[in-house]
Amino acid sequence: MWNYEKRLQHPVKITQVNPQIAQIIITQFGGPDGELAASMRYLSQRYTMPYKEVTGILTDIGTEELAHMEMICAIVHQLTRNLTPEELEKSGFDKYYVDHTLALWPQAASGAPWTATYFQSKGDPITDIHEDMAAEQKARTTYDNILRLVKDPEVCEPIRFLREREIVHYQRFGETNREDCSKNSKVLKAHNYGTFEQILTIRKFTGHRHKPPYFLYISKNDKVKQYYTT
Repeated sequence: MWNYEKRLQHPVKITQVNPQIAQIIITQFGGPDGELAASMRYLSQRYTMPYKEVTGILTDIGTEELAHMEMICAIVHQLTRNLTPEELEKSGFDKYYVDHTLALWPQAASGAPWTATYFQSKGDPITDIHEDMAAEQKARTTYDNILRLVKDPEVCEPIRFLREREIVHYQRFGETNREDCSKNSKVLKAHNYGTFEQILTIRKFTGHRHKPPYFLYISKNDKVKQYYTT
């Protein structure tokens, strides 16, 4: 059950229409790294997450992503409202208009429609959390690309806010991966290699920063060993 507040998480007040910018921004509604896919990802993963603390984080962030989707839709709507046929044709927004008029419909900047294949819900805590961290970074990169192309300050201001929230979400998932999952024996057991009787880990150890192309293993006497894969 959600309680809906009749306001945007961050104000969106755009005074000048610009359908060309709208065609770029809409990718964060229905694109591969957009807010719709993010919210569906986290709100789907929470049901099989075995740790209530992580379930709470997935619910919190999934709910906030719905608020971000609302902001993106508000931006696109304000950039396209009351367009004339001449403006539509000149900007190239006429193709979208033919199919959807000026209603909001989830698609990428390329015009590809939204699809559930944009996200995964795997049921394994390590797998899902790493997907979530990657998703936040991909969304952050998309917002970076938007800010490189868009110079209208009325559009850039809410986009910068959304970009900052992607970074916060990435940090929260990173803390979850380190603190919640790494302490649970069930998660550690999933990464136990019986042949070596050791635990595979990709985390940072005190005084040791690891980089590809090697894995790190913890032996029985807790000494860190490097096993190069190449």
